[in-house]
Amino acid sequence: MESTTLGRVQLLIMQVLWEKGRATARELTDGVNAIEPIAHSTVQTLLRGLEEKGAVTHEAEGRTFVFVPLVKEQAFKQTATRDLVERVFGGKAASLVAHLLKNEKVSRAEIDEIRKLIDQGSPSKKSESK
Repeated sequence: MESTTLGRVQLLIMQVLWEKGRATARELTDGVNAIEPIAHSTVQTLLRGLEEKGAVTHEAEGRTFVFVPLVKEQAFKQTATRDLVERVFGGKAASLVAHLLKNEKVSRAEIDEIRKLIDQGSPSKKSESK
């Protein structure tokens, strides 16, 4: 599945599904409605699209479909982030971080967390030192 092909509401559906692990269309509608209003029929349509993309599958339990994610949340985030860094920031993660620090509201706690991560070193940095 191409991570960049998820629309905003499809991503909301996936986030609810990742949190629940498995859910009916009604449960997903209720979960998304806790964030923003959406019609149940729209969720059903978007679920069909997510199935076509290979992001979810369903199991029939009686007359009810129970949806299960096929894509792991961490794998999605990693692919989507890599795509963003490559396409928008020329492959430079530092440019993304600089952009966020200059243009977004970043709390003191978040800055402290970023500093801590920098001090620990990146995964690629750790593998280079071995």
